[in-house]
Amino acid sequence: TFYYFVRLCLDKILLQCILQSRTLSGADAINALRPFYFAVHPDFFGQHPKEREVNENSLKRLNGYLENLQKPGFRSFKPTQLTFYVREREPNSSNVQESFSASGFRAVSFTLHTRDLLSTVLDILNSCSLSTEHVQSLSVNSQPHKEAKSTVNRPIKWDKTYYSFTGFKDPEEELEQAQRVETTLLSWLDDNEASAVKKLKKSLPLRKELERLKIELSHELQLSDIRWQRSWGIAHRCSQLHSLGRLVQQRPEILENVKGRTVVFTDRSGMSAAGHIMLGTMDVHHHWTKIFERLPNYYKLQKRLLLLEDRISQLLGGIQVIYIEELQPLLTLEEYFETLNSFYNKLRDSRLPFHPRSLRGLQMILESDRYAPSLHELGHFMIPTICDPAALQWFIFAKAQEARENLKRKEEMMLTEKELINTSTERFSLDRLYKEPSVSSAQMIDCCKRLLEESLPYLQGMHLCISHFYSVLQDGDLCIPWNWK
Repeated sequence: TFYYFVRLCLDKILLQCILQSRTLSGADAINALRPFYFAVHPDFFGQHPKEREVNENSLKRLNGYLENLQKPGFRSFKPTQLTFYVREREPNSSNVQESFSASGFRAVSFTLHTRDLLSTVLDILNSCSLSTEHVQSLSVNSQPHKEAKSTVNRPIKWDKTYYSFTGFKDPEEELEQAQRVETTLLSWLDDNEASAVKKLKKSLPLRKELERLKIELSHELQLSDIRWQRSWGIAHRCSQLHSLGRLVQQRPEILENVKGRTVVFTDRSGMSAAGHIMLGTMDVHHHWTKIFERLPNYYKLQKRLLLLEDRISQLLGGIQVIYIEELQPLLTLEEYFETLNSFYNKLRDSRLPFHPRSLRGLQMILESDRYAPSLHELGHFMIPTICDPAALQWFIFAKAQEARENLKRKEEMMLTEKELINTSTERFSLDRLYKEPSVSSAQMIDCCKRLLEESLPYLQGMHLCISHFYSVLQDGDLCIPWNWK
């Protein structure tokens, strides 16, 4: 008995030394992940709203995972799957601050199942193909004792019978099990349904209040719609509507020009490229008042913008210039007008020989952060504002037929998607089924088809969001990845 007691004590001491030698502090982990944060930070994806939203949501979940790792005694870990859009590096750049190009990014998905900061940091960097050389110096510097450094390389591996006798868990076996575990839809719903129901019930009074405020303000101001750019919580949205309601009471005369318009609560105030009134959530009533007072001038600029789109269309054989909110950055009316005007002047000077109305029925969007034209799977051309006119002409002619086929397929997909959403909502008695803007119609269709093959009693009365990851939102909405297992 004494022999086993001594061996048990030695085992605990050695294990503690190993863990100490491999432990990073929270500050060290942040420093080690700087290249990663620089590659995925949402602020660098301003021109790509769907990628920005994915990265924002994934960073929230990653930060939660890292916080749990630093809690003393925290042992209940579940593998966490994350998806990030990583900005591409310039091949010949040695400066970290200048090593990313603005021309592209790539999607990276990985699963975290590690139980210490060092392993987690290394997994993240390796998954994103980022250098880990700087982590070695951090892990060495964070070692509390020099003796621990020699211990980490010492092969300590007890016989399997030792773990059976003592009741301790074999760390190698635990790691293998964690690697084999893959979150499934049924297991995740089983673990999170109760939490989601609790949050949903708590949010119901606020949801009713939000709907009431929205209906009252829309009717009073004769608005077409009230929307939000981001996934703010219900309480936050109610607060924003209360603020708008107070402004209506204080200055009713300034709201005479909003009839038939859409109000969007977003990050900044102004008028959007789509012609919606933007109210910045961080702005005070004074800023909102200025926007409402300037609406007549915005409407004049919008007429000039529509005329500019028509002129570009005439120069390009009748192709329609469109602005797609879900796929393009949220531009102000002034920003979009400048983009259109610059592109129009370039086209006018080049005098491209497009036959009038030869491209009618086709669509295009302008993008300021691309260098080569491309054709989107939904059928619209994505044209860089700096595109060479001759190259543009050749590309449009070469892809015109494919674009028409994609547009036709888009219409069919949207009908199929709508039918599947309605069928799934009814089949599972959902209160609401929706998707994030970053989820395509093809992905939504695939997701719904596979859902309809399952028996999911957990979903009755729930709000289900199709996303890229698993999550329970603060108001009880269930988020599941479109490619769930």
